[in-house]
Amino acid sequence: MPTIAELLSQELGQKLEYIENVIALIDEGNTIPFIARYRKEMHGAMDDTVLRTLETRLQYLRNLQQRRDEVKNAIENQGKLTEELSAAIDAAVTLAEVEDLYRPYKQKRRTRASVAREKGLEPLAAAIFAQDGSDPAELAAAYIDPEKGVETVEDALQGASDIIAEDLSDNADIRKALRELLNRKGSLTCHAADPEVDSVYRLYYEFSQPISRLMDHQILAINRGEKEEILKPAITLPGNEGAALVCRFALKPTMFVSQFVRAAAEDAFERLIFPSVQREIRSELSDRAYGGAIHNFALNLKPLLMQPPVKGFVTMGLDPGYRNGCKVAVVDATGKVLATSVVYPTFSEKKKQEAIAVLSGLMRKHSVQHIAIGNGTASRETEAMTVELLHSFPNASYMIVNEAGASVYSASPLAAEEFPEYDVNLRSAVSIARRLQDPLAELVKIDPKAIGVGQYQHDCPQKELDAALGAVVEDCVNAVGVDANTASRSLLQQVSGLNATTAKNIVAYREENGPFTSRAQLKKVPKLGPKAFQQCAGFLRIPESKEVLDHTGVHPESYEAARALLSLLDCQKGESLADLPARLEAYGLDKAAQACAVGELTLVDIAKELSKPGRDPRDELPAPVLRKDVLEMKDLIPGMELTGTVRNVIDFGVFVDIGVHQDGLVHISEVCNRRLKHPSELLKVGDVVKVVVLAVDEKRHRISLSMKQVKKQ
Repeated sequence: MPTIAELLSQELGQKLEYIENVIALIDEGNTIPFIARYRKEMHGAMDDTVLRTLETRLQYLRNLQQRRDEVKNAIENQGKLTEELSAAIDAAVTLAEVEDLYRPYKQKRRTRASVAREKGLEPLAAAIFAQDGSDPAELAAAYIDPEKGVETVEDALQGASDIIAEDLSDNADIRKALRELLNRKGSLTCHAADPEVDSVYRLYYEFSQPISRLMDHQILAINRGEKEEILKPAITLPGNEGAALVCRFALKPTMFVSQFVRAAAEDAFERLIFPSVQREIRSELSDRAYGGAIHNFALNLKPLLMQPPVKGFVTMGLDPGYRNGCKVAVVDATGKVLATSVVYPTFSEKKKQEAIAVLSGLMRKHSVQHIAIGNGTASRETEAMTVELLHSFPNASYMIVNEAGASVYSASPLAAEEFPEYDVNLRSAVSIARRLQDPLAELVKIDPKAIGVGQYQHDCPQKELDAALGAVVEDCVNAVGVDANTASRSLLQQVSGLNATTAKNIVAYREENGPFTSRAQLKKVPKLGPKAFQQCAGFLRIPESKEVLDHTGVHPESYEAARALLSLLDCQKGESLADLPARLEAYGLDKAAQACAVGELTLVDIAKELSKPGRDPRDELPAPVLRKDVLEMKDLIPGMELTGTVRNVIDFGVFVDIGVHQDGLVHISEVCNRRLKHPSELLKVGDVVKVVVLAVDEKRHRISLSMKQVKKQ
């Protein structure tokens, strides 16, 4: 039997040595970002996605092995564990298979079969199931016992039938074969609880799809419709193939067919096996769909968090609204609040002009260069006002910012602690402004589920969703790096090795003692021990440090190797190191690695960091689209070509922001000229794409777009 490490090596296509190293590193308490960045020689430069998959599968396989051992011990305690059964349990590759094998030995609640066994009818069931040609009625006559509640032959036969049916239901081979048959030939059908009631689920009122062809978003929609008591789904099989399968297992190849056993087998299928396996199939489909939804959410969240920041500019945030007005916040280049206000541009033309006057004053006073507008209620009117405002400020520009989760943050204890002097509404305007300046630093303050780049996320298992999204946030924060002297507590606690307590202590330490002047000083922070320091040090930047390596992603454990590399390549103090990777390659990577006593992969990373100290990987991505004019839905004409930003990637297509407040849908069939399994094969959140308008439905607020029909230049 292969070990867990060997199984993972086969599944992931990685060397066994690398898998064993990663397992050891995880067991030692190292984080995935630390392993991915600073232990590349030990795992052959697997990326964080592969390492996360390895970690998840490792946990599943360990749980599977633990359950195998528990089941074998439970059966052994009953004195019923055979070598064959033990081998079958060890060979089971899923928890479901283990539970199928355990089913006959599991303590059951009181059933018709258990009542029949109490009446002493188990030997009768065994004699009938032997199918040796004996007449079941004649066999049953010997079991009539009024004291035990067996009054007649019919009572005895019914009890025997119940026992045979339950035994067949507990047969792991039958269940496995039926699951395979359902996955191959079964269908998921759906009907409306009340066809006269209209709903968003009308598409599924008369729905039937083979299980093998079901899409994840269909499963999720049907599950939600069932939960809301609008849909009635069911698993179906053509003809009587399911009952026939059970009969094939039950009936022995004798000269005659036992009609009694056939009837018991059909009863087992209808009453026990099919309802149970149907629930299992529905559960498996749901798990698959939820897993897919969580994966896609994580896939969308990463590029959203990694959107290039618009750094170094005074920014105005506008949180649009009707009744309560448009909330305004001006923040400086570091995100510090300079001014706040509330204007009412939607009340009347007079009020709009008053709003423009107020905003103009703020822009002149604080030299505002960018305006971030939330995309919620009254966003269109606010954008129109902003365009009018910018006529007087030709060097300024604006951007529509996804405000999903801003209200969640505004009402949170964290926001109250950060801005105790502002009310909830003004806090959201600050958040919107900061989202343009540094999306990652602001979005880490918000529950990822509230950011709105998934589908059916609130239906997904919340523990698994939180774990997956938390991993994405952690990977993004550590990929960018964090300034230990300016980062918020929310940002710091996402750094490898840190938690809420140590992040809070870092903030408290710098407030009490002033900015950190070296990475080594982090060791003085209460509760930040040697292991935590090892995990976090490389991801925390200290711009105020005299040691230039403290400004980079080079880990303190590699400082000597970095200095040795600079000496080896005759680098002079103060000279540009932009060409350091090329100089290293010219010198010879293997020779340099030996001289510096460090691995080749680590040395390449050191050279890259030294060539661009303090670099932000987000700066290498396409810049956000900043606008100066406004486009409305009524301006759209089929055939019009536009540039837009991908806002969400889901199973059946992508939603693209083309600047009209209503994202347009590019159906998966309109993404490209080849068949895609999922749009994420080609696109991710934040991508800037060209699209053609196919159709506009103003009444239903729907815009259909195409990418494949864009004319090639």
